[in-house]
This record gives sequence, C-alpha cells and structure tokens, in this order.
Amino acid sequence: MNTPINKAEIRTLIPHAGSMCLLDNVLDWNDESIVCVTNTHRDEANPLRRDGRLSALHAFEYGAQAAAIHGGLRARAAGATAPPCYLAALRDAHLHVLRLDDLASPLEVRAQHLFGDSGNTIYQCALSASGTPVAEGRVTIMLRPQL
Repeated sequence: MNTPINKAEIRTLIPHAGSMCLLDNVLDWNDESIVCVTNTHRDEANPLRRDGRLSALHAFEYGAQAAAIHGGLRARAAGATAPPCYLAALRDAHLHVLRLDDLASPLEVRAQHLFGDSGNTIYQCALSASGTPVAEGRVTIMLRPQL
C-alpha cells in the first residue's frame, strides 16, 4: 500500500485545473491499478452539473481522471512525466444509477490498467458508492497529437 495522495498532489499529476480536478484522494495504487475517492459529485459548483444535476454519464470522466492520475504516478515512479493525453474512446459502458449528485456516500473510483504504454493505454474503470455499483466501462487514453 502506498501513502494516500491528496488533491494538491493529484493536481501536479494531471492537467485538470480548478474544480475540473474531480478526485479528492488516492487511497492506494500499484503498477496495475489505482483506487481514488471523492465527494465532488455532491458539490453544487461541480462544473459538469447541468440544471443543478450531475448525470451518471459523467462517471466516466471520473474514471478517466483516475486513469490519468495512475499514468502520472507510473511515469513519476519511472523518473518521467506523463505525456499529454486525451480520452479517445469509451467501451462496454454500464450505468447503474441515473444521477451522481443524489448519491449520499463518497464515490470510490477504481481504474485497472489493462494494456498499453505511457500514452496509449486502456483501463477498466469502476465506480461505487458504499459498495453499491454506480458505473463501469473501459476507457482508451491516447497521446495528444503535437501540432
């Protein structure tokens, strides 16, 4: 088990600034997976909210950010910095709730590195609240093209 990582350190690992940094803490991680937790789904100022609500569809942004943090941690462990990437695809997505903002418990966000290198990777992501499944799916992360 690694030492928990707070939001200030998370912000050094991913490009998401301000309130778009959706994950509060990393509870545990290793070379293959990461476990994060957050309460931002209940925050009225969450930038993904529309008409005061946060759709469950945004669970996949939470999962993608967990994957990005994991990539940043893996790069840092190798003495490097993670390259700029973007979410390229979402596959086998399943939602078990309609909204995130009405979940009273913190969200636990897990991402499992399936394969790929530092910039082109595929992760299996799963979100739950109090042990109840919220969403799961596979995200493909690709290197951002240099213009």
